[in-house]
Amino acid sequence: MAPDSRGTAPGTRPAVRVLVVGGGYVGMYTALRLQHKLRQRLRSGEAEIVVVTPEPYMTYQPFLPEAAAGSISPRHVVVPLRRVLRLCRVVIGEARRIDHAERTATVTTSATGEDGSGAVHIPYDELVLAPGSVSRTLPVPGLADFGIGFKTVEEAIGLRNHVIEQMDIASATRDPALRDAALTFVFVGGGYAGVEALAELEDMARYTSRYYHNIKPEDLRWILVEATGRILPEVGEDLGGYAVRELRGRNIDVRLDTRLDSCEDRIAVLSDGSRFPTRTLVWTAGVKPAPILAASGLPLTERGRLRCTAALAVEGTEHAWAAGDAASVPDPTSPEKGAETAPNAQHAVRQAKVLADNVLAVLDGRPPTDYRHATVGSVASLGLHKGVAHVYGRKIKGYPAWLMHRVYHLSRVPTFNRKARVLAEWTLAGLFKREIVSLGSLEHPRAEFALAAGGHPFPAQPGAERERPHPGDGEPGGGTPGDDGPPGESG
Repeated sequence: MAPDSRGTAPGTRPAVRVLVVGGGYVGMYTALRLQHKLRQRLRSGEAEIVVVTPEPYMTYQPFLPEAAAGSISPRHVVVPLRRVLRLCRVVIGEARRIDHAERTATVTTSATGEDGSGAVHIPYDELVLAPGSVSRTLPVPGLADFGIGFKTVEEAIGLRNHVIEQMDIASATRDPALRDAALTFVFVGGGYAGVEALAELEDMARYTSRYYHNIKPEDLRWILVEATGRILPEVGEDLGGYAVRELRGRNIDVRLDTRLDSCEDRIAVLSDGSRFPTRTLVWTAGVKPAPILAASGLPLTERGRLRCTAALAVEGTEHAWAAGDAASVPDPTSPEKGAETAPNAQHAVRQAKVLADNVLAVLDGRPPTDYRHATVGSVASLGLHKGVAHVYGRKIKGYPAWLMHRVYHLSRVPTFNRKARVLAEWTLAGLFKREIVSLGSLEHPRAEFALAAGGHPFPAQPGAERERPHPGDGEPGGGTPGDDGPPGESG
């Protein structure tokens, strides 16, 4: 896409251009509704919708734990934007700066560094900021070197491969210290992402252990670290307590009011004085707004989110809109003064509909409407056939809650195509045994050929020290990672 300018000759750009920054829940659903409502104007060239997103797909994040456990294929957790947004222009790139006074966005694309053309400047008439969030990290020593995130489908599948690889290492080694570290899995963060990821992977690993002659389920050590006094706060204190009891009943070590102080040298040091040698440390302790918000010049809250009105317009700013993780939206349905809508998928999908309608209303000279939606409730999975749910004031546990979790998210995942594929995979998973294969080599697909050709099997990376052994030169099988590589990598 060539650089554009608001001063180009008449006829070179549409009368109205809506720029959507972000291709997640809010970005995709907003663009989809605008595409439907502006269909005629888009086809005639009178209007244009431009979606800027770093990935060509939208990830349905509630399914990441099941993808990590192998219950769903990774390709069915994502929705290809170009297929869904047929009448929109999808630009794969990163928005680096927003100059709303000039109504121009500066975007870098995959071609920016290749052809030397520099950043692309995209002018717009209406701006929708929905870049989502990124992992919120703390200055914990060793976290950047050994921590594993759980926010993208790549991280989810990488973590699944990593867990199975650690079981391979534990099965093959004669070093008891290495074996214990390989079979110790530490998760930091007791929200949805941390609890569901741990519960699903523990279920998967416990099942997988039956295929190892020297690993029993009780050999695996799972630790959940939460800085507050409860987990899953969204489902309420009672169900959060039930979830803790359920996890502890599966020999999962749940540590409340505890922080991670350090993870240097692959040793997790907790604030209660405990030390756990581990090769797996998963960080799910919250998120923070995407960096583009700070580079937008638009009003932000103390937490770095866009200050918005109930109509989803950026406060004190015309022609700028936001919703989802990036926005601080007042909740008029809450009895608490100053309450805001929760940054979850339930609100994001509904906000996108109102946001799109309000953009259309402004374009047509009509007043926008406020977003109002009382929270229906929350559901969470605790592994296969186990869950908790707090829906319409009712508290549900066990199998019914797990079933409700699946039904709800199946109804929310975009497109009939994805719904059918996910349902088919669940059906097949109920008829056949789990897959227990690790495909960690997918992270370095050229490693085998590069090694055969006499080159280095891994791309050069700062701090990279590991060499992949030849078969027979070290660990059994030749492809098992050594003890000096960072988590998540594989040969």
